[in-house]
Amino acid sequence: MSDNFWSKPEETDLELDPLTSLLAEWSDPVEDEEDFNSDFFLGLEGRRRKAAFTLIMIWGIVITLHLVAWGTWLVISVTGILAVYCLRLIVAKPAADPLPLTEGQLASAPTVSLLVAAKNEEAVIERLVKTLCAVDYPQDKYEVWVIDDASSDRTPEILDALALDYPQLRVVHRPPNAGGGKSGALNQVLPQTQGDIIGVFDADAVVTSDILRRVVPMFRPENVGAVQVRKAISNTGLNFWTKGQTTEMALDSYFQQQRVAIGGIGELRGNGQFVRRKALASCGGWNEETITDDLDLTIRLHLDDWDIDFCLFPAVYEEGVTRPQALWHQRSRWAEGGYQRYLDYWRLILRKPMGFVKTVDLLMFVMTQYIFPTALVPDVMMMILRHHGSVLAPLSALTVPFAFVGMSVGLSRINRPSPLSFAQLLGYWGQSLRGTLYMCHWIVVMVATTGRMSIRPKRLKWVKTVHQGSEERLA
Repeated sequence: MSDNFWSKPEETDLELDPLTSLLAEWSDPVEDEEDFNSDFFLGLEGRRRKAAFTLIMIWGIVITLHLVAWGTWLVISVTGILAVYCLRLIVAKPAADPLPLTEGQLASAPTVSLLVAAKNEEAVIERLVKTLCAVDYPQDKYEVWVIDDASSDRTPEILDALALDYPQLRVVHRPPNAGGGKSGALNQVLPQTQGDIIGVFDADAVVTSDILRRVVPMFRPENVGAVQVRKAISNTGLNFWTKGQTTEMALDSYFQQQRVAIGGIGELRGNGQFVRRKALASCGGWNEETITDDLDLTIRLHLDDWDIDFCLFPAVYEEGVTRPQALWHQRSRWAEGGYQRYLDYWRLILRKPMGFVKTVDLLMFVMTQYIFPTALVPDVMMMILRHHGSVLAPLSALTVPFAFVGMSVGLSRINRPSPLSFAQLLGYWGQSLRGTLYMCHWIVVMVATTGRMSIRPKRLKWVKTVHQGSEERLA
């Protein structure tokens, strides 16, 4: 696929519109049909219209299912197809991570560039830089780039001082309003980097010294365009929310492993992602018109015929958010970014198939994570109005137990008990029950996000989670 297959970034206002702009969107007159069509069918444009169209379709289909006699049977049929997919995921055996590079193999190992985009990260940036500059990899074969995106705290001073002590550290200071957010920061330094493999970390990341020795061998297959390292929570024992995020990451690692094992879609998660330079170049770099660069790049890599692998060990640790409000903002951004990529690239997904298995995997994932939660609203509404049961009950009866199983297996894998005792199994079940309750917030997030995107999508800006520099780790 040629580089110009992807649209070029355009200048974008990176600040949120004032309330008046929201009111203006409500009061805009209905545009004529020709303008609607010309906007709706552009890949990166008309997100609000496409989101509204999708929402109307979901509501219309669910209401129709309640009104027709065969509605429940259709849902049961779809549930059966999803059950076959879930069963295939459960029985799949993920490949073991390759052995780490030996001392002899390091001489011919590829060069690696580690990138960190930082904005107001004085609490954690020094710890990360010192860790990355001390990884067990030849010093002449890796470099560390930290892009300070106009921080207003002590981050610039800390980085400049560290650059004097670590020769492999490169520090770039961006001016205010440089544009592009995190993607813009990464794109700015990419042409200056030397690595055959590009690693990206968040400022609060905590990594082990052998991370490069373990990740680099996963790029031996030529079709592997990226590798995502398992994410884990460093402050896991703090409260209900951080414990829930720990279980959530275990579930995500389970899904990642199983989806890759069946030939489905591996996904990037931002922190701890590694991308082959050749693959990144073929996709045009990071998209500066999206709020989740990792999820956007995931789709573009698969559309460009690259695979994304998953590394279970070691994990990259990060701080979990500790308050419901912070969790809501973070997950809303993740939900919108994930949904946004399907609105942006639906034409390419249809026009350039990724293969049968990846396409089915993508459809199942979209249905369970985005369509099903959104469909619950009209389903409940029709239950109240018509005084009968949920037409989507079969889907609920499948997805909730499957998530519970995924959490339990995921927790077992990352804790590596040998052998697994009954007491440990009960512990994993207890964590999974709590995790299931915690994961209910995703339903509310998805419903709110898909609804809001139909009215007014977020404008792009540099969005970050505040990091406190928690010392609890590797729990």
